[in-house]
Amino acid sequence: MESGQENPALTDTAAEFLSLLGMKELEHCLFAETLVVVGVGDPPRDKAEGQWWLAAQWAPYKREGEPVRNCILVQARFRGLQDGVPGSSTLKAYVTPQLETLEQEEQECLELRPHPTEKSTHMVSHQHGMTVTKTLQEGEAEPQCQSFSYSQAELRGLLLEGASLLLLRVLARRHTVPPGLVFPAIDTEGRLCTSSYSALGIQRQAVGSAETEVFVMERAMHTSTGVSTVWRSSFLPNGHLVRMMQVGSPTLMLLQDESILSKSGGFELQLPFPKEPLNWEEDIQLCSWFLDRKEELQLSHAAYLQQHPEVRALLSDFLQALLLRQPHDPLSFAAEFFAHQRPIDTPFASTGSASSLPSSPPDHPPANGE
Repeated sequence: MESGQENPALTDTAAEFLSLLGMKELEHCLFAETLVVVGVGDPPRDKAEGQWWLAAQWAPYKREGEPVRNCILVQARFRGLQDGVPGSSTLKAYVTPQLETLEQEEQECLELRPHPTEKSTHMVSHQHGMTVTKTLQEGEAEPQCQSFSYSQAELRGLLLEGASLLLLRVLARRHTVPPGLVFPAIDTEGRLCTSSYSALGIQRQAVGSAETEVFVMERAMHTSTGVSTVWRSSFLPNGHLVRMMQVGSPTLMLLQDESILSKSGGFELQLPFPKEPLNWEEDIQLCSWFLDRKEELQLSHAAYLQQHPEVRALLSDFLQALLLRQPHDPLSFAAEFFAHQRPIDTPFASTGSASSLPSSPPDHPPANGE
């Protein structure tokens, strides 16, 4: 497909900006947050119509034939009304510390009766560039698929949705947006476009029954057709969202948890009511998040052990030595055992090293009487 001529100065500036992001400031942006979805102009406590959730964390990323990479996993979920129709959407993206997207998948479902609609967009990078696959499923009809491919040259400085959500947190913590901050992007139709970021300054906005100062930013997606989609987001100094809305949309996302304010460098608040006990196992959404997180941790642990086979050998040697000696004080024995281990780049002997085993103290003979 023809994508049009790219601006080399734009892509170079975007790529340079992303390459200068600091690992430490990214670490401060790895957290989860939840906002309620309300109708514009309605009292948020009375007219909650759904929930929006966003989380970023370190996670392993594995592709067949490639080594495991430690990346940032960005996930977002929305559930609520879209133009009066119940719907949901999810986002899952693996990005590098330079906010390069390795893989991203977006899914959207509108519960239209009698023919629900499901849309998905899958993007995956490879050595030649990136492939974008769009799928549309309407009711029982055959799914419709479209695929686009872009070269590495076209994608220099590219910033996709998952990486953009993380960048907004970084800019919010900096409390500044460089003038003319523009990145290449891919729109909802799978075509190349640009996204721009600008600061609207410090404002005072409500959080529940309180009010606080927030840093407001505007992000705009500019398509080749001349149509722009604009989002406005308000952040606390710690990078937590207070409000987010798409200009022209009948809904917006609001923070209602006032306790977040006490952690943002603002002021302490007394909650007007005690927290109710929560049985997360009976909450379908919380249970789903728990299971997703459990699976992510299992994959992360398995990937670490796969990368470091010496861990299994180390534990095997220790257990063998422990059972042979059977000391009365296993903790002291363990401390002495690991203090005398060889450097980690030295292969472990499968039968252990008898000469390096800590001897039992004179007044503590082995438990087996030897």
